Amino acid sequence: MPNMQTRRRFLTSAATGAASIIRAPPPLAGEGTLETTAVRLAHDPGICLAPMLACEQLPREEGFGDIRFVPGPAGAPVYAAMSRGELDFGASLPPAQLKAIDAGMPVTVISGIHVGCYELFANGSIRTVVDLKGKAVGLQAAPRDLLTLMAAHVGLDPVSDIQWVTYPEVKPLELFAQGKIDGFLGFPPEPQELRARKAGHVILSTARDRPWSEYFCCVIGTNSKFLRTYPVATKRVLRAILKATDLCATEPARLARQIVDGGFTPRYDYALQTLTDVRYDNWREYDAEDTVRFYALQLHDAGLLKATPNEIIAEGTDWRFLNELKRELKA
Repeated sequence: MPNMQTRRRFLTSAATGAASIIRAPPPLAGEGTLETTAVRLAHDPGICLAPMLACEQLPREEGFGDIRFVPGPAGAPVYAAMSRGELDFGASLPPAQLKAIDAGMPVTVISGIHVGCYELFANGSIRTVVDLKGKAVGLQAAPRDLLTLMAAHVGLDPVSDIQWVTYPEVKPLELFAQGKIDGFLGFPPEPQELRARKAGHVILSTARDRPWSEYFCCVIGTNSKFLRTYPVATKRVLRAILKATDLCATEPARLARQIVDGGFTPRYDYALQTLTDVRYDNWREYDAEDTVRFYALQLHDAGLLKATPNEIIAEGTDWRFLNELKRELKA
């Protein structure tokens, strides 16, 4: 933690000092006429992204008549679809977005959604991430980058110290539940299934354990061209998503039923457990830019990102809409 805090203070100071050379975006004009009534949202299989999946009625109230959910794999493929002009908004753990920005894709991060949806399970006597050295660890829906960063954060070499089990055909979750591998990084509804099966125990939760619990777990990205062309629409879509985020915190049973009835996930009990456990009540308090800076630094140190954190923030983020909505949508 001391090293991380020192880096954070350094980067914050560097960002302040560099402010004069970063071209600021033009200020938002007063919210005017909606430029388009069509929007395409990523249909991500993760239950924790319920604000994206359960917000269809809210965009309609904002004036959108053509709301499409685009199915597909989570993470990097979402931002590749944005780059091809097939998608307008998506959400994920920050590494996927930051690597897309680093690769020159037209992705802009505009807000955080929630904290804490990933859980690292282990079998036997394993109690910490350090104990995973030399062990076999699986993942299916969770991104490999997150486990890489978790391992590097405690001094492990993610390449040589972990035996990766990632191929879908071997069913890593099933192997873990049967005790055939040592660890598993779960993403909803996987943690809920493992708990129901009484498989393993949690050694790290991004909702509770530092430093991960201090930053947004999932953030919203938009197609940069959509943002530039339709700023009013961008703000209205974000407003709908953040209103849905509030409902996940205050009415989890209602939102869980809505995403099940919408066909986004089959199990109501897993959906309700996810919406109850994930922290949706803090998007106003957490610092989205600090989240981007943290993950960009971790990725840069791990050799997974060429750009510096300040370059990523300058080129690939826009907080104008979020800052306005924090004032408008008071708790």
